[in-house]
Amino acid sequence: MAEKVLVTGGAGYVGSVCVAGLITNGYQVLIYDNLSTGHKEAVVPGAELEIGDLANREHLGRVMRNFKPNFVMHFAASCLVGESFEKPLIYYRNNVANALNLVDVMLESGVRLLVFSSSCAVYGEPKRIPMEEDDPKQPINPYGKTKLAFEHLLEDCDRAYGLRSVSLRYFNAAGATQDLGEDHLPETHIIPNVLKVALGQASEVTVFGDDYPTRDGTCIRDFIHVSDLADAHERALDILRNDRSERLNLGNGEGFSVLEVIRTAEKVTHKRIPFRIGARRKGDPAVLVASAKKAKEVLGWQPAYDTLEKIIESAWNWHREHPNGYRS
Repeated sequence: MAEKVLVTGGAGYVGSVCVAGLITNGYQVLIYDNLSTGHKEAVVPGAELEIGDLANREHLGRVMRNFKPNFVMHFAASCLVGESFEKPLIYYRNNVANALNLVDVMLESGVRLLVFSSSCAVYGEPKRIPMEEDDPKQPINPYGKTKLAFEHLLEDCDRAYGLRSVSLRYFNAAGATQDLGEDHLPETHIIPNVLKVALGQASEVTVFGDDYPTRDGTCIRDFIHVSDLADAHERALDILRNDRSERLNLGNGEGFSVLEVIRTAEKVTHKRIPFRIGARRKGDPAVLVASAKKAKEVLGWQPAYDTLEKIIESAWNWHREHPNGYRS
């Protein structure tokens, strides 16, 4: 009988690609998503969708008891750094209080295996590059604080209740598959915003700050393809099968500046991409680059999309086919 995975936020960007991989590999998948940022159109054939909110503990409990999953993958969260400063209560409610509901219901239902979509934001300003899992955790924005708070909760539940979890701290998710891509409102990620200019949907892209202590003054980030993230999430199930918990970075181990992203996108699209320099965004560290050495050792994982050009090309292909995202 196929193993069952309940995926919260499985109609969202990373969640949908992960669900597609699970279905391909023979898992039975139930998506639990309120569709506040997800899309019905991103639910792949073979997956079941239950529209629901983690805040509704009674509904969630009923779904958990009826489906009886072997594993839970938790993607559902608020995830905009800038917005987290403006609306911190929403972030603590969605990323901590509602996630606590999920854990509570799991324990009540006898489900004790969880893969958590965490973030590099738990580190804050890095003390070294590349960043490793045991580096200090001093998040500088409410979003990162909520992700770290839930990691702490999982560690305590591991000791107290035997809830095993794998927290995957990934860096900048990017790229697309043939059928699934990035469609946010508002869109805050650099690659889709650059590609909007290439598509003629925007006249220019804003670069938030050019006075950082980096090689060209713009922020440097580690971009990881969404399919590589999905692969790591599925591999994490083996850690849980072995009754272990882990905290792992996922990244390519190489950083690219915002201006390098723009230049690479121009090369891929054969379009000129005008940009303007804007003010720094609150809560943006200058450099975020992961050491994924531990993930490679523990998961046997290796990113297939190992260049920025490959990542942007996959996104460009999807955005050209879906210029309005999932909306017709």
